[in-house]
Amino acid sequence: MKPKVVIFSAPSGAGKTTVVKHLLAMPEFNMSFSISACSRKKREGEVDGKDYYFLSADEFRKKIENNDFLEWEEVYADHFYGSLKSEVDRLTAAGKNVVFDVDVKGGLNIKKYYGENALAVFVMPPSVEILEKRLRDRSTDSEEAIRTRIDKAVYELSFSDKFDVVLVNDKLEETFAKAEKLIGDFLKK
Repeated sequence: MKPKVVIFSAPSGAGKTTVVKHLLAMPEFNMSFSISACSRKKREGEVDGKDYYFLSADEFRKKIENNDFLEWEEVYADHFYGSLKSEVDRLTAAGKNVVFDVDVKGGLNIKKYYGENALAVFVMPPSVEILEKRLRDRSTDSEEAIRTRIDKAVYELSFSDKFDVVLVNDKLEETFAKAEKLIGDFLKK
């Protein structure tokens, strides 16, 4: 069977990374995580090719010109993030299904590229109020950062209907069970 692509997108705090980590730990899905590229400096403890593919801004621009990315974004001046086609090729050549944890626009671009060979899942918080509470409970962001994330989340929620599936993350164990069924069914197709 041809390897497949699974895309998870969600507003910050909706739980997509938690769901992705859960699914990656399930050997029956034979999934590997697509490592993104970025042009920021490596942080202490990060490893090139494990945490990210670290590129200079010029190297990143050259790869954009060469159409090497499935999706990319310049988050702010000279700070790029993106998903390399070569990363998916590397994983699928090893017979792995590929999972992405990307922003909404990136997720839709990847889905467009892979079509029926991809499943695009939007992880939805039960409500914006619960999302805000989750962000506050993390205690990692300033009030201004929380407001910015909530505003962005409201915008991102408007894209949910463009995904193949909306997975509401209310109770984590139920969300895990639904995600397992979704992925299991998709990989059998």
